Amino acid sequence: MWASPFALRAKLALNFKGLAYEYVEEDLRSKSDLLLSSNPVHKKVPVLIHNGVPVCESRVIVEYLDEVYSATGPRFLPADPYERAMARFWASFIDEKFLASWLKAGRGKTDEEKAEGLKLTLAAVETLEGAFMECSKGKPFFGGDSVGYLDIALGALVAWMRATEARHGLRLFDASRVRCWRSGWSASASWTRSWRSCRTSTG
Repeated sequence: MWASPFALRAKLALNFKGLAYEYVEEDLRSKSDLLLSSNPVHKKVPVLIHNGVPVCESRVIVEYLDEVYSATGPRFLPADPYERAMARFWASFIDEKFLASWLKAGRGKTDEEKAEGLKLTLAAVETLEGAFMECSKGKPFFGGDSVGYLDIALGALVAWMRATEARHGLRLFDASRVRCWRSGWSASASWTRSWRSCRTSTG
């Protein structure tokens, strides 16, 4: 499912690590036997099949790749146990607070539900902006000088963010607070290369 930000996380991690892989497109309206047998619990993408066994859930896949290929490409998670725990905390916040409220704002059944979703989204954005200032320590990425776990977790949503800006004129993140992060993406050759590879891979 090319439009899935969760699948995109796995692809970004693979590309940042410089790993060759076979990408298989999945029709979620008619799920394949391979998907259902590989992820029988959630029946969702992404699924990474490595050495003949499946690894499911986007954040789990990113961590798995970081551990298995620790000597290849950038390290996504910090070496310090506390910083590693905080990275996982904020990644969970991105999915459970930011993304969940954003989806509510776009898919709410009533105007009231959508308005409440937008309110919660903007509150989550403000919290994430503060987290970036703290985690990045003034450097271009959440991970510091190079792309890290949180950059992949949030960066996979970039296309959705840009679509929101284009369609509704709503800039979710305050450019004055996260300019360093967004300019870091633009200036990063590895980010640009990985992003383009994700968009062009079809199988």
